[in-house]
Amino acid sequence: MPAISEYRHVIWDFNGTILDDVGICIKSVNIMLAKRNLPLICDEEHYRKIFRFPVIDYYRDVGFDFSSETYTDLAHEWMALYRSREAQAPLRSGVYDILCAIRSLGIPQSIISATESGMLKEQLSSLGILEFFFSVNGREDIYAPDKNSVAGSWAERHGADGVIMIGDTDHDAECARSAGFVPALVAGGHQSFARLRSVCDLVYADFGEFAEAMLK
Repeated sequence: MPAISEYRHVIWDFNGTILDDVGICIKSVNIMLAKRNLPLICDEEHYRKIFRFPVIDYYRDVGFDFSSETYTDLAHEWMALYRSREAQAPLRSGVYDILCAIRSLGIPQSIISATESGMLKEQLSSLGILEFFFSVNGREDIYAPDKNSVAGSWAERHGADGVIMIGDTDHDAECARSAGFVPALVAGGHQSFARLRSVCDLVYADFGEFAEAMLK
């Protein structure tokens, strides 16, 4: 498999890939579920089996009733809960060293995310890593249906040849392929290793394994 040094640009997903926010995502949705007397997500393993894009389908799966309330209202409620906890979410283990290693190779790095752009830049700045990125590309809203359009727009501006996209979900693999990028997935984020392995050839258990394979 090609090493990172053979690519001209590295694109990162943010939530679950760079940011270890699975725990606060579960806490936030469980508060909403408890408020409605719905079954809670019991642990991270359970969460990784059921989380998916578009997020509205995941919300249906966990029991929210869209005949009595709107996805828009739920999205705003979840976002307020998430933002009150976001400072508790650290970088994933190994990510900072990999960002430094890729920068030392002279390869530009960008982010493509379903997170709203302003919020995304705030989070990157708070984490002290905004300076690593050539471009930061999020959505214009908080509803996170997907990030295919964000990836497609980036590819139209900068080209897709020689670009690898690092993510943590099957949607990241889909998004990368739709834009013409090479997908690489790292487990430990929002979906299980088994689920990632079913949709992508380049899948790593963690960033230690990723570094060993890709930073040759």
